[in-house]
Amino acid sequence: MAETAIPGVAHHILENDYASEWMGIEVLAVSDGHATIRMTLRQEMLNGFGMAHGGMIFAFADTAFALACNPASPADPDSITVAAGVDINFLKPAYQGQVITAVADRRSSAGRSGLYDIQIFAADPGAGASAGQPGELIAEFRGRSRTIPKK
Repeated sequence: MAETAIPGVAHHILENDYASEWMGIEVLAVSDGHATIRMTLRQEMLNGFGMAHGGMIFAFADTAFALACNPASPADPDSITVAAGVDINFLKPAYQGQVITAVADRRSSAGRSGLYDIQIFAADPGAGASAGQPGELIAEFRGRSRTIPKK
């Protein structure tokens, strides 16, 4: 799935992730417990108010969460890490044409459980990042993970 990954940052969970492919998600960085991704908001991602549909922002953050939770080279190929629960807080709207970036970081890990924070930013195309952030903070997503047997 060449559209979803950049050279050297491919991730095995994206091979059959048709939702992320449709959304046009680009992986910027991925490492153990961290992922950074971005995409451009298209017209079909908007709600009736002309702003990004909350479900699109949620799905985008969920992809960053999954990448941060699952190592690119799994130590145990018979297990996967999935969401056990998540919360999202929408802070500001985002609009068609804006580039959104999600930054996911592991906060804690114990046994088969983990806690991750994902920040979602929006910027106008071509706008430079200020203060080291890729735009304006528009949402905060907190995910609780669980490692389970792979079927």
